[in-house]
Order: sequence, then structure tokens, then C-alpha cells
Amino acid sequence: MNQLILTQLLTFSSQTQQPFRLLKKKVNLFSGLSLLYLLLNVKIYHQLNHLFQRRYLVDLENQFLCNRDCGNEDEEMMDNCQERNSENFELAESIVDGGANSGEAGLDDHSGLPRDTPCSISVSKMTITGEPVDKLFVWGHSMCALNNIHLNEVLVFGGFGGVGRHARRNDTLILDTQTGNLKAINIDGSPSPRLGHTSLVVGECIFVIGGREDPTKILDEVWVLNTAKSEWRLLECTGSTFHPRHRHAAAVVGSNIYVFGGLNNETIYSSMHVLDVEKLQWSEVSIQGELPSARHSHSMVSNGFQLLMFGGYDGEKALGDLYSFDTKTSMWMKKKTAGRTPSPRFSHSMFVYKHFLGIVGGCPVKQHFEEVALLDLHLGLWKHVTLNSVGKDLLVRSTVNVVGDDLVIVGGGASCYAFGTKFSEPMKMSLLPFTSSHGSIMSSDTEQYRVKQGNKVVTESNNSNPLGTSSDVQISDKASNLIDNAEAHASSKHWVLQLERKYAKLAKDMVKKFGWLDLGRKVYSCEDGLHICLPVTIKFYTLFVNKRKQALIDGIDFIDGVHPSEPAKDERISINDVSCPAALNLLLVYGGSIVIDEVASIRKTPKSPQKIMVEAVGSLINHRGLPENLLEQIPTRWERLGDIVVLPVTSFKDQLWESLGEELWLTIAKAIGTRRLARQGRIVLTGTRDSTLEILVGDSGWVDHRENGILYSFDVTKCMFSWGNLSEKLRVARLDCKDEVIVDLFAGIGYFVLPFLVGAKAKQVYACEWNPHAIEALRRNVQLNSVADRCIILEGDNQVTTPKRVADRVSLGLLPTSEASWITAVRALRIEGGMLHVHGNVKDSEETSWSEYVAKSISDIGISEGNHWKVSVQHIERVKWYGPHIRHLVADVRCTQLQM
Repeated sequence: MNQLILTQLLTFSSQTQQPFRLLKKKVNLFSGLSLLYLLLNVKIYHQLNHLFQRRYLVDLENQFLCNRDCGNEDEEMMDNCQERNSENFELAESIVDGGANSGEAGLDDHSGLPRDTPCSISVSKMTITGEPVDKLFVWGHSMCALNNIHLNEVLVFGGFGGVGRHARRNDTLILDTQTGNLKAINIDGSPSPRLGHTSLVVGECIFVIGGREDPTKILDEVWVLNTAKSEWRLLECTGSTFHPRHRHAAAVVGSNIYVFGGLNNETIYSSMHVLDVEKLQWSEVSIQGELPSARHSHSMVSNGFQLLMFGGYDGEKALGDLYSFDTKTSMWMKKKTAGRTPSPRFSHSMFVYKHFLGIVGGCPVKQHFEEVALLDLHLGLWKHVTLNSVGKDLLVRSTVNVVGDDLVIVGGGASCYAFGTKFSEPMKMSLLPFTSSHGSIMSSDTEQYRVKQGNKVVTESNNSNPLGTSSDVQISDKASNLIDNAEAHASSKHWVLQLERKYAKLAKDMVKKFGWLDLGRKVYSCEDGLHICLPVTIKFYTLFVNKRKQALIDGIDFIDGVHPSEPAKDERISINDVSCPAALNLLLVYGGSIVIDEVASIRKTPKSPQKIMVEAVGSLINHRGLPENLLEQIPTRWERLGDIVVLPVTSFKDQLWESLGEELWLTIAKAIGTRRLARQGRIVLTGTRDSTLEILVGDSGWVDHRENGILYSFDVTKCMFSWGNLSEKLRVARLDCKDEVIVDLFAGIGYFVLPFLVGAKAKQVYACEWNPHAIEALRRNVQLNSVADRCIILEGDNQVTTPKRVADRVSLGLLPTSEASWITAVRALRIEGGMLHVHGNVKDSEETSWSEYVAKSISDIGISEGNHWKVSVQHIERVKWYGPHIRHLVADVRCTQLQM
């Protein structure tokens, strides 16, 4: 599956100038969710980093359609596939070059507006006490703030995930957002497990509406939780028919709950229903104005008597429209705003804080979704704030609530066949910087410039759209006509901004800042040697021609009284302080003019490495007279270990390739720009887990491979390395082991030893290994990562070398099973007990029985060793799919000494 996915990506990288719809029919052959974890996987990061520029990632649409036969491990994942509307992700981690707010300022690829000034805000993970934090590892749940009931608390209900085997839940959880204390409310007669529902607070009651109980049962139920009485009750509502639905949106105004949209099998709703909670009566609103299209997985919040709704999915594409609904007049209106508008998305979250509307996360997942899009409701201006420390979290189908001055984020994540399940941890961030008078992150963007338009004075923000209209930013009809004419004239030509050489540097900085510089063409000097030509975009052509014509029509003075007839003083200009309209004025002041680009030295679109390889090898086999159908055997994907490109084991296996000898490998290495080339070998199931990788170009097999901030150095021809265990390494690195002693019974080159030492800060690690090549690499790695003083390497059979009664944790990272070493692991634990991390390959239908077998076996071993322990499986981590219906699992087994 991953090979097919990368084939599509490589094909697309050579077609980025064409509409994405050309790829749509190809992409629906595979699960979009596999793409998410494929991109998260470090093993293809190096390839994607060179294949895609930032704008390619932003241009990807959410047209990936889910394959019904994707082989998901449970019913929930399968009905996500059956809907064909579920989250299909294209996530690249923040390590990919560029990002929403990095690099050069320019035009947003979706809106064409100037990007705003980069700024960020810190997000902190919440420390959860009381109930296990795993209970908050859910998506499709609901959450509502209990500010008017219990200060600082939120109520979380339902969703998919939770402790143990992931499934639909009906847990009712109360989270204290200040202390992190999580408690479960166990009430008889609770609603059935569900996801895709909504919950809202009215007075002391919480109303839960709709949802999906299973793939065949979509709900129209309304449940109410009376928090004062701790009582759930199913309501019998009268009035208009409210059809079953899930993934709808709901908001409260007064005693009325407004519900819009939603999904019921193939039906997507566009109606607005209102539930009067006092009369328990449904009514369908007769609406007016600019009606939104049918949608699901959108967001809606209340702001006074208004409802604000953004985004969603209409069955074909993600939506990026913002609507307001006046509950007094039942009037819909499509909002017009300034600044870079949020990209189309669904399954996101939205909130209102004071006079700001915030949007977080969503699908399709992109780099700039690791941010909060903020709309100043007073100015109608968008601002984008990067969320620090969110690079590893998936804010898809998560929930947010404002609690005091904090934004609380709970849940979210994704599942896929290839790499398992990913949930986001509960997080919190302060919203005070949004409104603080000192150091406000919004202040730079609300700096206003007074610009005359005829006899009318308007304000324009630093990042406002000169072509957009709103209550704060206005352009005359005359100017709009000029823009339309200019765009029509400009569409078929390449243009340059020509001005005197002495102004070239400052002018280039300005057009580059606002994304007006066409990076696909070269800057060049005119024949007279006095003028420089800067290649500019059609957007700039439109703005500049309009500004020049409007200036002639209205006689506008330029900033600070500078007029084209007066000399400009460069020392007065600071690029960081220049706004979009001021930059246009200055370029006119400098005598800039728009002319046709006669040179038009357009840079060629770079080819994908796979296409370059095909062309190079194709030329070679044509020269040697070999059949062209051999090209079909060229791999569409490969991996990188450090600077070594590793070809798949199945590549170039036809005997005809042997006639090309070493020339074939040198041709491939040159084509894809690597000095060392290798081919993966078949896995040999030996006790020492030796590698069978073959070096094709280059001498040494030693490589330095960096992963998650840890350096692994090893000989690829002698030691194995698995990319698929990345998520488990990350999980281990996030543990708090600073006062713990760890025993790793299968240390290898330090796969988990190094995360325990470098990330989890373990006090000491005993590393057991009997492969001499792995031991050589392990000794090297603990030195390279400066943790040798906390690592004791024990060479030989772990049943002989493992110390007894010393460990707080024991890692058993051997596949397909580590059962032969369970007795050794129990003997290594302290008399008080500890934690075992037991790895194993397990059939997806036998996860529960395997978990029970592990717990019972460890308990029996403990008794035989004279221990008095309570043994329980605290968590099952699904690491990856090892094969069809075979999953790599890790059981976290807690052994606790019983009081005698």
C-alpha cells in the first residue's frame, strides 16, 4: 500500500502545475489515512523533503477517497471507510522544510493575500491525575465547558478510542482544567456508546444530540444529563421531524439549541433545526439570505444572538466559507473578511473568546494547521498564530473549549492500516496574549493606515486584502472594474517591474515580502545598464496597475506627503514597517513601471527523482538494446538511512539487469544524487537479527542516522533498523524515567535504550545484547549521544547476564514474541514490582485474549518466583501492522506488590 501511495506522490510532484483533479481518480485507489502515517514515518521524510516544496503541500486538496477494503482493524475504522467522507490526511511533520509561518513572507497559496507576520504561542500538555489519561485518547467525542456549573471543569462524553481495545465509548468524564484531575461519572441508564454527536450546556443540564452508535445505526436521540442530580434521561421531543444524523454542528442561544447540517449514510443535510429545551420541541427554521450548502464535519459557535459557522465537507470537497446566522431574523449571511483566510477544512474545532473567533486543526492536515486562525470580529481581520510544541499532535476531530482565559484541547487523532492509531494528548494554552495591551500578538496586524479614496477615508490593516471588501476595507466600484480589466489583460503575459538600479534592492525586498516576486523567473538588467527588471506575479500586476490608475483619477498623495515628483529618502523606509498599500505607493514613487518580460527565462519544473531514475536507466537499456518493459520493474519508492539510499528487496531482480553490471548501479546513484546505494535483503530469522542488506555503490556500510533527535550509528550490512517502530520510540522517549532503572533485554544498536536514556532521562539502563555487531554499534551510540555514563552493556545471553531485582521497567522488544524471556524479565523487576513493556505480533481478532494471556502468564511467573503482585495490563499500544491482520502490539504490564 505504501508503495502505491508514494507512486502517486511522485507522479504528482511532476504535475504540480496542473489542477489536482487530474490526480483524483488515481488517488481514490488507496486509503488517505495510510498517507497520514506514511508522511509521519521518518523513512520517507528525506525523499518527500526534496520532492515537495511548501507550496506543493499547501496545494494538495482533500480529494482522497477511502477504499472500502483498506483492512482496518475494527468496525469504527471500517465505517469511516464506508462513508467515503472520513478524514483522509496528507500530513507532513513540522520537520519538512518550510511551514505556515517560516521562510520568506509571501502570498498565501489559497487566498492570494499577503501572509501575516509570523508569531506563535506556547501550548502545554496537561498532566492528568485520577483516571488514566488514556480515557481522553478519543476522537468523535463531545466536550462542553461547565463554567456556569462547575468553574474550570469540562465534561467529555463518548467518542472512539479509550483504554484497552479502541471502540466507541459512552464514558462520562469530568476534567478539572486547572489541576488536571480526571474523574469518571458512573450513572445507570447512560446513553449508548457513540461518536459524532454534540453536547451543549443549558443551565444545569447538558444535552447530547444525535451521533452514530454503529455503521447501521445513526441516531436522532436527545439525552439530557442533569448535573445537579447526576441523572441521565432520554427525552421525548415533539414538533418537526428531526432526522437521524451525526457529524452535525450545534450551538446554544438562550434556551434554544440550533443544529445545522450533518450526515446520515449518503444524505448530507442543509437544514437548520431548533430545539426549545423548555418545551422540548423541535422546529425547522424557515431561513433567508445567502444559504450555506449542505455539509457535515463543520463547526458552529454562538456569539451573542449570532451563530458563526465555518468549513465542513459537502461530499466532494472541503469547504472554507464563513457564515453568520442571525437568530432574531433567521437570516444567513456569508461573511467578508480581510487577511489570509483559513484554508478549506473539515473535522476542525472553533471557539469564541472575547472579540476573537478561533479555528484550530482540521482535515486535510497541512503544515499550517498547527496554528490557530484568529478572526478579529471588530476589524474583520484574520491573523494566524503558530502553536508551539504541537508538531506531533493531530488536531482532527478534537474538541476545544474556552475555560476562563485558557483554551482546553482534548482528543483527536487518526487510525490507519499501515501504522496503527495516533491520539493527541490533552493540551491547554492561555488566550490572554490575544487581548493583552502589552506584547499582544495581534497588535502588529491592527496597525492602521489612513488612505484617501476620493473624498472617503477608510482604514486598511497591515495584512488586509487590497482586493477584498468588508466593513473595514473598501474599494470603489471604479477600482474594482480596473482590477477586472487588468486581470483580463494580464492573464496571458509575463510581466516585470522596471525601475532604476539604485532602487532595485529596496524594491526587490518589498515585492518579495508580499509574495509579488515571481520566483519562477530571473531578475535581469536592462541593456541600458541603468534599470533592473524584477519578474512579478499577475496579482502584483493587477494591484500596481490599479494603484497607478486610481492615483491618476483621484490624485492620491503618497505616504508621509511624499509625491512622485519628490525624491524619496531611503533612510526613512523600514521594510518591516511597510504595509501592502504603502509598498505600492513607494514603488510608484521610485518611478516603477510595468512592462512585458521579453526575456521570460522561466525555470523548468524540477523532475521527481523517480522520473530522473527512469529516464537515466531507460537511456542505458536502450543503448544496450534491452527491452523497454524492464522499466516497469524500476521501484517507485525507496528508503534512506543517513546518506545511503536503500532500494527495495524486489527491485532489479530480472536476470537481464545482470548484463548491465556495475554500470546500472552507478547510473542509478548518479540519477538520484547519492554516493552510496544499497538493496535490502530478505529478512533472516536468526537469533542475532542480522541484516542482509547489500551495498551496491560505495565501500563502507556504516551510516549515521538521526531520528527524533537521537543519533544511531551502525553498519547497515550487519544490523537491522526498523522505521515502523518510530511511534513506539517516541512514546518511550516521552516517559518520565528520571529516577528509574531500566533493563532492556533486546538492546540491539540501542533502538529503545537510547530513547530511555536521551528522552525519558532514565537513571540507568542495563542493555542486554548478544549480536557482536549490534554491541559495537551500541557502544558507539551511547558515546555519540553522551549517555555512556548511564548505560551498562551486558554482552551475551540475557537469560544469563540479566541482573535480578534491580529494574523499575523491563523492555522486551523482540518480535514475533518475547515469551521465552518473560521469566527473565520478572526476575529483573524489583521485589516491589514495576512495569514490563511486552512486544508481540498478534492477530487483530485476538488482541483481548493476548492481553489476558500476557497478564495471567506474568502473574503465574510472579507467583512461582515468590512475588505477591497484582498484575494488570494498563495499556495496549498498537505500533504498526506487521502483515495482513497481524499487528505489532506493546502491552504495558504493571506489577504491584500486594499488602500482606
